[in-house]
Amino acid sequence: MDVDVAPASSAPPLVRAPLQWQNRFSRLGGAFYARIAPQPLPAPYWVARSTRLGETLGLPPHWLASEEALAVFAGNAPLAGSAPLASVYGGHQFGHWAGQLGDGRAILLGEVLTPSGESMELQLKGSGLTPFSRMGDGRAVLRSSIREFLASEAMHALGVPTTRALCIVGSPAPVLRETVETAAVVTRAAPSFLRFGHFEYFAWRGKTEELRALLDYAVTHFYPECERQDVAETACALLAAVTERTAGLLAHWQAVGFCHGVMNTDNMSLLGLTLDYGPFAFLDAFEPGHICNHTDVYGRYAFDRQPEVARWNLYCLAEALLPLIGEPERAVQALTPYPRRFAAAFEARMRAKLGLTDAQPGDGILIDEVLALLARERVDYTIFWRRLSRHIAGDALAPVRDLFLDRLAFDTWMLRYSERLSSISRRHSAALMLKTNPKYILRKHLAEEVIRAASASDFAPLARLQTVLESPFDEHPGCESLADFPPEWAAQLQLSCSS
Repeated sequence: MDVDVAPASSAPPLVRAPLQWQNRFSRLGGAFYARIAPQPLPAPYWVARSTRLGETLGLPPHWLASEEALAVFAGNAPLAGSAPLASVYGGHQFGHWAGQLGDGRAILLGEVLTPSGESMELQLKGSGLTPFSRMGDGRAVLRSSIREFLASEAMHALGVPTTRALCIVGSPAPVLRETVETAAVVTRAAPSFLRFGHFEYFAWRGKTEELRALLDYAVTHFYPECERQDVAETACALLAAVTERTAGLLAHWQAVGFCHGVMNTDNMSLLGLTLDYGPFAFLDAFEPGHICNHTDVYGRYAFDRQPEVARWNLYCLAEALLPLIGEPERAVQALTPYPRRFAAAFEARMRAKLGLTDAQPGDGILIDEVLALLARERVDYTIFWRRLSRHIAGDALAPVRDLFLDRLAFDTWMLRYSERLSSISRRHSAALMLKTNPKYILRKHLAEEVIRAASASDFAPLARLQTVLESPFDEHPGCESLADFPPEWAAQLQLSCSS
């Protein structure tokens, strides 16, 4: 598997950046990846950059805006200290085993140590063919790259565990999807891009030695608290820890109204991060059964099914670890807390959305009632929570009440909610709500508008949207239109697995 791609005789010189490399994944050996260099992108140009992430990585803004950086993140120049590779993994896709998959259009540049002492892997997505591209072309398009860049940074600002996005480089190179589009590369960052599918691949092939090496790698570097004297106990501890992180992640998704769209096991992060932004969406109207991916014809990954799908995916991870665990009962025991962990995490997040600074037995009923009311009336999810927050902070109730046709039902719920709040400091509740319920989210129509502008080489709308998404709880005077109801045409937008 350790395939080395020889550099061309006219290869560009190495570019040096203020990064400290450690590249721990590459030490696992050739069974885990193929060494492959990015393919050059013709006539590259800047589309967007995250100076916030750049500073986290130790990249000063002037370097991140340089021609050297442009060449590096286009895949046109090698970065000194990097060790480019594409990893191999497997996965269940839409509930069916898909066999060998892998980084088909992503190349891991390597792992850096940030100034704060954290480790972050840097990956180019859309950087050309790899041995795992299968029938693909190894490229990403401008449209999907913009969506991933904005979603990654928006989710981070919302406090949701996620991979990050450093920059987008565009190119006039044509790429065929449903139509001919232009190419782009998005640079992603994460402590690790390890997926459930990495373990599934080696279990599927009966490679117990490699499975053990992967377990040791994951525990040593990301879950040291799971280290035990016995390998079976270590594997069970890791499974339990991943279960807890996944439950927390799904609770956060449901609380902010995020739909992933393709929750295949190869898109599930071992670290409990939101991974692979394809046909994702944030809810406009609150529809529990909303399907954001029109490829998902049976609604497997509908919004309200996400928590249970995550649990199913965890069972797939457990099955992959069985060669190390031995007894299925021990694996099931590690998974058993998932429903309880998810329910507790979700209720805690919903209490925060309601400004409840303590927990009382009837809170679950209050939460269920308001969610049922929002669903019955198809109320805009984000606007409702933000207006309710503003009301608790002192604004009039009318803007919240006006969201409902059934005023009596809302008034009845509001009375119970007000009684629940009566024992809590209004100031404390308002402060909690205003930092929990965002004013700005990445709505489908907002992404579409900036994509259309960027396709015409106008990147100002993208930069403006990026600014508010990086601080979604702030008011941003003059940007109120970005927090408004979606236009009617937004309902016609469709996303697929090529998105």
